[in-house]
Amino acid sequence: MSLGLLGRKVGMMRIFTDDGDSIPVTVVDVSNNRVAQIKTPETDGYTAVQVAFGQRRASRVTKAVAGHHAKAGVEAGTLLKEFRVDAAKAAELKAGEVVAVSLFEVGQKVDVQGVSIGKGYAGTIKRHNFASGRQTHGNSRSHNVPGSIGMAQDPGRVFPGKRMTGHMGDVTTTVQNLEIARIDADRQLLLVKGAIPGAKNGQVVVSPAVKVKAKKGA
Repeated sequence: MSLGLLGRKVGMMRIFTDDGDSIPVTVVDVSNNRVAQIKTPETDGYTAVQVAFGQRRASRVTKAVAGHHAKAGVEAGTLLKEFRVDAAKAAELKAGEVVAVSLFEVGQKVDVQGVSIGKGYAGTIKRHNFASGRQTHGNSRSHNVPGSIGMAQDPGRVFPGKRMTGHMGDVTTTVQNLEIARIDADRQLLLVKGAIPGAKNGQVVVSPAVKVKAKKGA
């Protein structure tokens, strides 16, 4: 029930603290987040804010999507997502309004969602962290095989979900409880401590953390 920002993963770098410590950060461009729609219980049955990010020509989207953005008076984007918010927060915003990076603050914990880098077809060692077989003493051509997958006569089948070889990566994933190390308000950049999902120029969703650990003594 909180508003977030959509962005583009620029890449990774490092910054230095006043004490000289090096901190790895991921730079996220969250410029030009604009409100495409305000959903209300009267019209939609729930309260939410729909946010658009990126730039896309109206001729490159469907007529329905183009009309949806034209109604709000905003440019069509490459990413469209809605955030559930309370009625008070929704009342503060209106269609066409820009949501700035000031929505977050330095030191705040956030969750970042993106599409992980695709690894292609991978074996069980890479995909599921299996151990390889012995490299010597009669182990012929069975160094990196997953081993037997058969069952006994009962049940006589392989259960669904068995960890086997297959496509790895290229899935929507979320990294939780990352810390905002620095904010560049002029260029609308978030510097998030650590790594986030996806490749360079990948689209991500940054939202306030939902599992923030309580401080000691609180």
